[in-house]
Amino acid sequence: MWCPFCNHDDTRVVDSRVTGDGMQIRRRRECASCNSRFNTYETPELIAPRVVKASGIREDFSEEKLRNGMLRALEKRPVKTREVERAIRTLLREIRSVEEVEIPSSLIGEWVMRELSQLDQVAYVRFASVYRRFEDIQAFRDEIEKLEKEHPGSLDSRQISLLDMQARKKRQKK
Repeated sequence: MWCPFCNHDDTRVVDSRVTGDGMQIRRRRECASCNSRFNTYETPELIAPRVVKASGIREDFSEEKLRNGMLRALEKRPVKTREVERAIRTLLREIRSVEEVEIPSSLIGEWVMRELSQLDQVAYVRFASVYRRFEDIQAFRDEIEKLEKEHPGSLDSRQISLLDMQARKKRQKK
């Protein structure tokens, strides 16, 4: 490993530790020439299956697309970064454990919706509205009712019920 400070190509490992999530090894290195210390991270290279889109197009799985889609749905929502990262790690493990060489994008979308429904109901509905291409307000209503049936009483204290919110707005208009 070369030194990022002086470009010398001889460094030695001073310390190695597994990161808190268990997905990487952090190595503390020291340059033999300038004695500077720096960290490197080692991650296993796992092959994910190719993704088959609804149009039939096949593309390599992109962790970045998965992360961006979830973060877009969770934008301005009171969900801790640690919880989001845990959900993403769960999804990555699930995707990489598929023994097929190709996986339909619809399956990944369902898995993302499952994780989002556990993290934040509003983010779930946001993602579902794009993923399932809602055409009208009734589609939103149906999805919200389905969500509340699947997770009765699991309403996070940070959130108000989506349907109760709609009812309150109707009462206010009268």
